[in-house]
Amino acid sequence: MKTIFYVLSAGLLLASCRGGDSGFDATGVFETTEITVSAQGAGEIKLFDLREGQPLQAGQAVGYIDTLQLSLKREELLGSLQATDSRRYDVNRQIASLREQIATQRREQKRYENLLQANAANRKQLDDINAHLAVLEKQLAAQTETLERGNRSVGGQVRMLEAQIAQVEDLIRKCVITSPATGTVLAKYAEAGELAAQGRALFKVGNLEEMYLRAYITAPQLTTLKIGQSVRVFADMGEEDRREYPGTVAWISDQAEFTPKTIQTRDERANLVYAVKVAVKNDGYIKRGMYGELKLNGE
Repeated sequence: MKTIFYVLSAGLLLASCRGGDSGFDATGVFETTEITVSAQGAGEIKLFDLREGQPLQAGQAVGYIDTLQLSLKREELLGSLQATDSRRYDVNRQIASLREQIATQRREQKRYENLLQANAANRKQLDDINAHLAVLEKQLAAQTETLERGNRSVGGQVRMLEAQIAQVEDLIRKCVITSPATGTVLAKYAEAGELAAQGRALFKVGNLEEMYLRAYITAPQLTTLKIGQSVRVFADMGEEDRREYPGTVAWISDQAEFTPKTIQTRDERANLVYAVKVAVKNDGYIKRGMYGELKLNGE
């Protein structure tokens, strides 16, 4: 539909130039920035409290998609997370017995060293204590490493489950249908009770307070126009009635376009025009698709 509007507006521009009595520099069609909101979740639409023409705020919730299966999946993952996390070892508790044995052997080692210095014990007794102490320390190191490796494995599984839970929770959040921008509902494509699939269009929202007049200007006019320039915009209200608005040039195409092929003469088809968008504050009277005229100078 936008293409048809652009073709018609360009045709009106050329007709205006041929007539030479309109007093306007360009003719175009009013449009607005439109956003088509699509479903991010899949399932039955449980609530979709929305109507065309309804004003919305950015982030406003207007409905939701069934999340029962996702909620059950989350509970399952939470149970798995709890069971997995319970397999963590308390390393200090597990090696407490070995540490106590090592502490006892070190006391014995010190006692026999003193006895040996006093010639009250033989060397073999001290060597046996030293050998036993070395075995206990190796056992402690091995058990500590085994326990810590087991905890690292459990930690990895826990992180995987936490990531899966985060994914499910993200899917649940995406089942809430919200408006991405402040604007007005332009069209509604679904109803409560229908099935939604990811990517299915649900509604369209547009900012009707900030309108744009998309018009086409000729190459000579392009040299007198710049971004941010103030211009005069006239909305066609029918019956030769027009309403004037202040406008600001918001965008100028950097590529020339040929006029529509429907214009029959070769000279007219050879004319190159440039698309421009003029921002206009809407007081409620400007409608999408309404024709408008543009005056580049302040006269």
